[in-house]
Amino acid sequence: MHATFRARSDMEDKPEKPRSCCSLPQRESAGSVPEPAKGTLSAARPSQADIVWFDAGYANVGTDKPVIDADGEGPARRVKLRAYGLDRHAVTNEHFARFVAQTGYVTDAERFGWSFVFQDFVAPGTLTSQPVGLPWWHQVGGATWRSPGGPGSALRADDRHPVVHVSWNDAVAFAQWSGGRLPSEVEWEQAAKAGRAEVRFPWGDDEPDNRAIHCNIWQGRFPHANSLADGYAGTAPVDAFEPNPAGLYNMCGNVWEWCADTFQVRSLARAAKERNAAARHNSERLLKGGSYLCHISYCYRYRIAARMGHSVDTSTGHIGFRLGYDRF
Repeated sequence: MHATFRARSDMEDKPEKPRSCCSLPQRESAGSVPEPAKGTLSAARPSQADIVWFDAGYANVGTDKPVIDADGEGPARRVKLRAYGLDRHAVTNEHFARFVAQTGYVTDAERFGWSFVFQDFVAPGTLTSQPVGLPWWHQVGGATWRSPGGPGSALRADDRHPVVHVSWNDAVAFAQWSGGRLPSEVEWEQAAKAGRAEVRFPWGDDEPDNRAIHCNIWQGRFPHANSLADGYAGTAPVDAFEPNPAGLYNMCGNVWEWCADTFQVRSLARAAKERNAAARHNSERLLKGGSYLCHISYCYRYRIAARMGHSVDTSTGHIGFRLGYDRF
């Protein structure tokens, strides 16, 4: 029997071989897991109306029809879950600002003094450096959750948009302050599928296009022409678009979401062993959901089974998070 969900409001192009617009170089040194941030937990916790609760049971994670083998999308496996909750939407700039105001927390991007910004959002005249092989990403000094495009950029941290430029360390610190935690991959996938055995996207199996706009992804030809058919060049509000049947918003597209798991490819192949060794060396954690930069012809990772890993101190303009909860 599959785990069931309960929402408690009251109690144009054909796919080519996928490449990556998302995998960035690691920082010079991986950061350590932060100490818990101090705050008023009762005031920080979201209301029950903002959380969807899932009953205990069995859930399916992964797929036997992987699109990107190197990412470890398969094999499909069945896992027993305890009851848990998941935020209806990603953590917003407004909520993260309250956390910083109460605790004085300093993010990894602020400590390092820079973060990764997509080429379209870099302020004119800003001095940047570019990672080798990824010309659309810029290392921008002063890019933080407060200034997503860097100093002087027109891109602003709108209250109802997901917070970005947050590392796994930052997400864990926020979760400890808030009384939640990061979800596991299986919890995240079960929630995205709304308890269904296997679907490709949170809304079903239909590929999004310019007529059926289900999420915030790249539309046009990446990385030079975005038609903006979905109405957004970068992030969208966390409650934009229709929720999935469980009532969760933007489980795919908009921003990548940190999970609790370490990144691992479940395979004995030589390439998988090499990837896992690199992930251990870089202290990589798992991300799910894809982002506004994903496109079927280039980075087909806005599927539920899609995944990637980054070091715990990585921050970019397309990575955020949402919280999971044990039973209150």
